[in-house]
Amino acid sequence: MNLTDFLPKDVSLTIAMALCAVAFVSGTARGFSGFGSALIFMPLASSIAAPRLVAALLLVIDFVAAAPLLPDAWRKADRKATAVIVLGALVGVPVGTYFLSVLEPVTTRWIISCFVAALLLLLLSGWRYRGKDHAWLSVGIGSLSGFCSGLAQTGGPPIVGYWLGRPVASIVARANILLFFGASDFFSMISYATTGLISRESLVLSLIVGPVYAIGVAFGASLFGRASEKVFRAICYALIALAVIAGLPLLDGVLR
Repeated sequence: MNLTDFLPKDVSLTIAMALCAVAFVSGTARGFSGFGSALIFMPLASSIAAPRLVAALLLVIDFVAAAPLLPDAWRKADRKATAVIVLGALVGVPVGTYFLSVLEPVTTRWIISCFVAALLLLLLSGWRYRGKDHAWLSVGIGSLSGFCSGLAQTGGPPIVGYWLGRPVASIVARANILLFFGASDFFSMISYATTGLISRESLVLSLIVGPVYAIGVAFGASLFGRASEKVFRAICYALIALAVIAGLPLLDGVLR
């Protein structure tokens, strides 16, 4: 028996290796800077394999990678404030999942590319919300982030931009973000499972791609403190931009 015997029927060894390469790069970005993994992974991976498959794949491997961080986040987070935003995700995640499950793959790829491009512009702008707390706004931000997560696992920028602008200690803001995404990923797991997006194929593929992603995260974390964060963030932004361009369906006849 060889590796191809374990692969989903629609995934060749070449596709699996390409997904591993994308996972390593996106994992490195996450390990060093704490962001950017989905924004790099989804546009590229969805141009290699079905968007539904790679979204489920990323959800599984990222959920496993983030799970050990949740107990500490639970202790340090402002759980009351986080719960309000989580309510929004409870609405947004199923809606995003629905669109992922019913849209044609090419349409989904166009939406992912446009979403990621918009989120990249949000990151580049340095936006931080510094206004007053409003429950409706918190729920709205949570819904937007949940929708992006349900559709393409790209819910990071809205929630990060919101929490890092709040007048709270950075350690609390980080814990709030981690706790929110733990809840959002949990909702996504249920939503993906009930719609059939988490399948035997995605779970098998996660066993192959997941360790490579974990190695990338560890490698990126090892670089922290050795390289300029400003330079590395610029590299991450450039990689996200390249991922958006390379993943455009318009280039299928050129790059793929």
